[in-house]
Amino acid sequence: MKVLQERKIEGKRNFFENDETLQFILENHLDDDFLQYAKRELHRFGEACANEIDERAKHTDREGEPRLIRYNKFGEETSEVWVNEGYRKTVGETYRTGIVGYVHKEIPELSRKGNYSYSFAQGYILSQTEPGFYCPVTLTQATAYLLDHYANDDVKQLFLDNVCSTGEVPLYEGATFLTERQGGSDVGANVVKAVKDGEHYRLYGEKYFASNAGMAGVAMVLARREGAPDGSKGLTLFAVPWRKESGEVNGLRIRRLKDKLGVRAVPSGEIEFDGAVAYVVGDPAKGFYYMMEALNLSRICNAVASIGIMRRAFIEAKEYVERRNAFGQRLTNYPMVQDTLGKMAAKLHVETAAIFDFIKLYERVTDGEATDREKVLNRLFIAIMKKESAEQAIHFAHEAIEMHGGNGYIEDFVTPRLLRDAQVLTVWEGTANILGLELIRLVNKFEAHKLFVDEMRKRLVIIQENEMKAAVKAELEKLSADLVAFAGYDQALQTFEAKAFMKRMSDLYESIVALEWAAQHGGKYAKIAEVFIEETWKLRRTGDRMKTVSYFTEIV
Repeated sequence: MKVLQERKIEGKRNFFENDETLQFILENHLDDDFLQYAKRELHRFGEACANEIDERAKHTDREGEPRLIRYNKFGEETSEVWVNEGYRKTVGETYRTGIVGYVHKEIPELSRKGNYSYSFAQGYILSQTEPGFYCPVTLTQATAYLLDHYANDDVKQLFLDNVCSTGEVPLYEGATFLTERQGGSDVGANVVKAVKDGEHYRLYGEKYFASNAGMAGVAMVLARREGAPDGSKGLTLFAVPWRKESGEVNGLRIRRLKDKLGVRAVPSGEIEFDGAVAYVVGDPAKGFYYMMEALNLSRICNAVASIGIMRRAFIEAKEYVERRNAFGQRLTNYPMVQDTLGKMAAKLHVETAAIFDFIKLYERVTDGEATDREKVLNRLFIAIMKKESAEQAIHFAHEAIEMHGGNGYIEDFVTPRLLRDAQVLTVWEGTANILGLELIRLVNKFEAHKLFVDEMRKRLVIIQENEMKAAVKAELEKLSADLVAFAGYDQALQTFEAKAFMKRMSDLYESIVALEWAAQHGGKYAKIAEVFIEETWKLRRTGDRMKTVSYFTEIV
């Protein structure tokens, strides 16, 4: 009876209803009509993610991962990917929420388009249960972005409605195939070739790490037309349908699916192109530029998946220690446990707030309303926060395992999967080294370091004076001087120092967001800011007040 009762209690979980930070974010980002709609729909989705979608995710990870079916019963090559029925249900339910479609088309109930703030809120909730499945959603979002922004009307007509489907037409999930064996992150080394054939092209070659293989209805692929120059400038973006109108595979072959450490829900494979029909998207000379714009969108999705894992790890750690006794006391009575959870709560809140803070700026960029200065800051914030959040997802998963003790290492609990899934987020959409190169480019070409410091000073100056502000202001001035020096380093020294500077910049940005929330909302958010700033900048001295313990009840 006890076991049944515990299951019943767990069945009432909802990943949205108790997330006060997300609720405040939505109130800040959405007008009244949209806000009421979003809260209602996110409550429904939050309940589904915490229950049936979570159960399906466990099954997919342990027993039902995608499998390649290369041949049919007649021995004909089909390159089909089998996914379990629960996974298919999750696909249908998730896309019907408009997580992709309503960024590009009207929400019927509101007679207006949605926006990225709402879509990323959905992704944040989804990632708490299945960050692996949020990868195909991300790829579909990137595909929709590329088609909507750059494709001509004919190509849009072929694919866009299906990519944005919320159930009214068949769904085409998307994919973005960049990686080749000889290139990796060096996309300019790509050699997949495109041969003109009447009104379209045919592709030949291979992509070495192609996620959503076999599930995508259309893939966005970079290839080099005959006679195009070497390097990234010679790459053209193509839309490649997975199947022909007849239903046959479109000159594609899946060589194998990757046996991955984590995110097992998403089929990632090696793809061979043997005359696949492909349609040019936009200006043939701007393929690399287009894909880098989509990559920035994918990096935000990566950061959203990271904070999703962070929140699930925090929830699991908190719930476990609340029900566990050791040495005659509940674990939550011990200061060391309170300290760990308090620091996790503070970091989770501030990082979530910071990511959604720059998402507002990203919306200005995608709407065409941003200034050149804002476009540079947008790229900078995406780079530093993608790196920081991905690393924190691993840290949070580690802390959750440690809070569980030996149980945290057992696959009956979600914690091992969180750690396995978190690890890929430091790799997907650019490793820390690649993001460091992005910082260097932005500093050397656009003086992004000056724009960053100026933006942080403007935001800091309007906050009321207090000890926390003084500490952050002092760190900002140190960082300002060091960034000027960084801009003057030679290339070797810049690459050596870049990642450390990115960490300092993300810490500074998050500190200012923490101060803004403390000023706007007070109460527990002022205490969260104290904990965050004290921990981030190592201000506490041995023997000082234990703020995480004093504030535990309120912030955890």
